[in-house]
Order: sequence, then C-alpha cells, then structure tokens
Amino acid sequence: MKITIISVGKLKEKYLKQGIQEYEKRLGSYASIDLIEVPDEKAPENLSEAQMEEVKQKEGERILAKVNPDAHVVTLEIEGKMLTSEKLAKELDQLATYGKSKVTFIIGGSLGLSNEVMNRSDFALSFSKMTLPHQLMRLVLLEQIYRAFRINRGEPYHK
Repeated sequence: MKITIISVGKLKEKYLKQGIQEYEKRLGSYASIDLIEVPDEKAPENLSEAQMEEVKQKEGERILAKVNPDAHVVTLEIEGKMLTSEKLAKELDQLATYGKSKVTFIIGGSLGLSNEVMNRSDFALSFSKMTLPHQLMRLVLLEQIYRAFRINRGEPYHK
C-alpha cells in the first residue's frame, strides 16, 4: 500500500519532526509513506470571509496539484466521520483488498480546506470535534495509520 499525506505548511517543531520520523520508520515495513508539504498562504490575523476563502482556494490548488488522479482521498475535517482505531484499520484493509492501494490523506491549513479539495475527497475523517493544530495532526495521523496496520496483522500494540 502507498500512503501519501499532503499537508499545508512547513513543520518547524523539532519534537513533532522526531515523532513523525519515528512513525515513518515504523511504517516502513507495512507501507510506502510519502509526506508532502505544500506552502501555506501568508495571511494577516483579521481576515474577512472573502479573504479566508481566497487563502483556502490558493492552498487547495497547491494540494490538488499533488493528488494522484487514481488515489483514494481521505480529508481530515472537523465535520467528518469519527472512527475507532479498529474501524480505520478495517477501512484501510478493505481499500487494499479492493485494489485501492494508493491512499492520500489531506490535512488542511489553519483555515481548513477549500470546497474543491473537500469535493475531491472520497471520505471525510474527523479525529475530534475539537480544533487541533494541523502540524500535530500529522503525528496523530501517522500513529493511527501505524496502529491500523498492527491491528490488521494481529500484532500487539499498546491500547
């Protein structure tokens, strides 16, 4: 399985980079992992609704330019569907079983995702109704993907 994670913005925090590298290493024996960062759009603090849409639009264009046309796309959205770790594992297993071996996860910027990106999505996934930093979501997502592979292989993992 080829897993691509497209995220907006450059990761700067050392502790997050270290955690991500650890899970990339762990996942190496289960899947091919490709982490793609697209630049975030610089914007002032107090944006109008129109300016926010423009920022999401520009970031969305950068995201969509990196999406493989035959990829199964999963967007991370607050309003998406919440899954247990076991259910995510089952979903990934079913995708692999039915020939969808290219899975792309998309993490938007601080303002979220453009409508075009959400329309390209095959599945909207939510980790929480709470707002979480998009940089932190990379690490959380990788951990859950790793957990999913361990579950699917019947291998032990901390509960």
